Amino acid sequence: MDAQQATTNKYGKIWTRDFILICLANFFIFLGFQMTLPTLPLFVKELGGSDQLIGIIVGIFTFSALLMRPYAGHALESRGRRFVYMFGLGVFVLSVGSFAFVTSIAFLFMMRIVQGIGWGFSTTATGTIATDLIPPKRRGEGMGYFGLSGNIALAFGPSLGLTLVDVITFPQLFLICASGGLIAFILSSTIRYKKVDQSEHKTVAVKFDIFEKTAIQPSMLLFFITFTFGGIATFLPLHAAEKSVAGIESYFLVYAIFLMISRTFAGKVYDRKGHLYVFLPGTVLIFGAMLLLAWLPNTAVMLIAAGMYGLGFGSVQPALQAWAVENAPGNRKGMANATFFSFFDLGIGLGAIIFGQIAFVFNYSFIYVTAAGSVSLSIILYIYLVWKAARSHNRQ
Repeated sequence: MDAQQATTNKYGKIWTRDFILICLANFFIFLGFQMTLPTLPLFVKELGGSDQLIGIIVGIFTFSALLMRPYAGHALESRGRRFVYMFGLGVFVLSVGSFAFVTSIAFLFMMRIVQGIGWGFSTTATGTIATDLIPPKRRGEGMGYFGLSGNIALAFGPSLGLTLVDVITFPQLFLICASGGLIAFILSSTIRYKKVDQSEHKTVAVKFDIFEKTAIQPSMLLFFITFTFGGIATFLPLHAAEKSVAGIESYFLVYAIFLMISRTFAGKVYDRKGHLYVFLPGTVLIFGAMLLLAWLPNTAVMLIAAGMYGLGFGSVQPALQAWAVENAPGNRKGMANATFFSFFDLGIGLGAIIFGQIAFVFNYSFIYVTAAGSVSLSIILYIYLVWKAARSHNRQ
């Protein structure tokens, strides 16, 4: 018996039929989503929108998703995993498909709100479904593998979108993006979902119950990290064009490759040694990447930044998600995931909107200087939380 087989027998199997299906469904919806990520700002420009409008249209999507996540978290425990996930996928498909018929920024703005509703429900559900299917003793490792499904889509989605937009129309592109969500919808219909807990301890929807308190700390740390992503996803293609730096398609590919590399070991490090050995090295890499993007003298520097950001974000995000879920009560895992992704969305949404204003007042380079400052705040907050926890432990 080899070491891998011994680990499987002791802690449980990760790669079950249903786990593979949820990974495939996650891949296809993320592929459709990632293809719109760098192309939507170009579409807004074509419609006559400014940098400020680009930031608002990108940001409103995440705020829409943010508002839906608490409802999705409660529905996961009351209506079940299948209903929430398939409802979210259906709304996503219809909204992205509608982009093909957009002729005004006002209509695009409205449909981005609808898209956020679908995204909020589907991504809150998929993280919870994956958590259900992964053995508890291998949760960090399993969430790292699950994250690979989205990362593989990231490896091809942005580059594919930017390549296709040069040879087909925006309406054709958006219909292709919607088809990714449709494939995810079909796959999700075959998954055997965990049944909702019918005990007296089942979550009851409360008007002001909008987050899971045990998930707040890792979610706050995530907020300052995903704040940086709003600047990359929204303005990096425009920043590279302004600097006359070629190869923006390669940036997303290199970023995704290193993201996938990090997922093969970061989860195991988290399971064995804890978040300290994952978070600090990851955030230092992200900080360095932001400074390189602010400088951006040539393609080589851009690709180095892509690798650093991929390694950093790929290490930090699944570790923080595992941290957010592991301490939540059994009937609050859905709300823990909802809390985690609410802060994820809030970071990206505020980043996109604020960076749109920065680009208008200053320039694209200053976006990434500001993003580096946000990463610094995350590091400072983490050190404080670790110090506070150690002090509390010593008192006991």
